[in-house]
Amino acid sequence: MPTPEDLRDWIAASLDCEKLEVSGDGRHFEALIVSPAFEGKRAVQRHQIVYQALGDRMREEVHALSMKTLTPDEYASGG
Repeated sequence: MPTPEDLRDWIAASLDCEKLEVSGDGRHFEALIVSPAFEGKRAVQRHQIVYQALGDRMREEVHALSMKTLTPDEYASGG
């Protein structure tokens, strides 16, 4: 079963993050992801970027992932 640290490593390997926090129990995870890659993107597009970073792991190893995806400016202003 993946750990929150595994998810953090997997996301960070493919996505430039200014802040990345992941918590969870091995099946259900919550993440705060702050990345300049989210600039100009709607929420669904931001989530797709994260799903792409996780690749097949999202289907095979991660049961559920709740995300808060922010740009650096959004995070700095309190998200």
